[in-house]
Amino acid sequence: MPKNIKLKIGIVGCGAIGSSLAKEIVVGLGDLACLVALYDIRPEKSQALSKQLTKSNKICVDNLEALVRKSDLVIEASCAKSAWEIARKSLSSGRKVMVMSVGGMVGHLDQLFALAKKHKAQAHFPSGAICGIDGLKAANIAGIQRIVLTTRKHPDAFSGVEYVAKRFKLKGLKKDKILFSGTAGQAVKYFPQNINVAAVLGLAGIGMQKTKVRIIASPSVRKNIHEVLIESCAAKIFTRTENVLHPQNPKTSYLAVLSAIATLKQILQPVKIGT
Repeated sequence: MPKNIKLKIGIVGCGAIGSSLAKEIVVGLGDLACLVALYDIRPEKSQALSKQLTKSNKICVDNLEALVRKSDLVIEASCAKSAWEIARKSLSSGRKVMVMSVGGMVGHLDQLFALAKKHKAQAHFPSGAICGIDGLKAANIAGIQRIVLTTRKHPDAFSGVEYVAKRFKLKGLKKDKILFSGTAGQAVKYFPQNINVAAVLGLAGIGMQKTKVRIIASPSVRKNIHEVLIESCAAKIFTRTENVLHPQNPKTSYLAVLSAIATLKQILQPVKIGT
């Protein structure tokens, strides 16, 4: 960024993730960025967050289009169902966009690349609640034979997931239960709010259909655990990430929010570290 010119940031979605990012922008990144707009389909949420951060409702907007107009960078922190529309409108207006609900991009990648190129815009996908995406991207150049993600979460993390409710009774579960075994594409479809890490792996590696996923409800764990196995011509990589739950939203890992903050800092800083 040119000296003394701050990046204007708008956030769509004012839940646990959006609120955490908004606070970091105002408190920690004020020298390089400014929060100019908040939007949520529930206006009371954006208004409450705005008052908490600025003592007024001045940065609240009534619609997505207004937020995009005010922003240089749009952060999507809403849900997979809305993510593509937010990304599409942001890129079409020549804005940068950071997508938290990465699963919402599945099926739209060709359009995403075309829009970003046409309008000289950029899309950023944080690594989220897993480690090793830098190694995955490097190994993929040499060729990858297999990627397997195994996710373990407490049964409570799957409350409200339609796919689970129709097939399993998790209340009172005493031992591990495999809820899903299949492709990353299927996992993102059936677990849109729980498995963004599968989408990140699929997009960064060998695709959504070749990336394999197992999802396990485990009553003995109190953290969201993701194990990733990558077998390639360059290296065999295994990572295990035991995530502390976000204090305001147990369905989200705290590391996912911190990953977004790290990505935001990389956008703002002139020196980039890591693949």
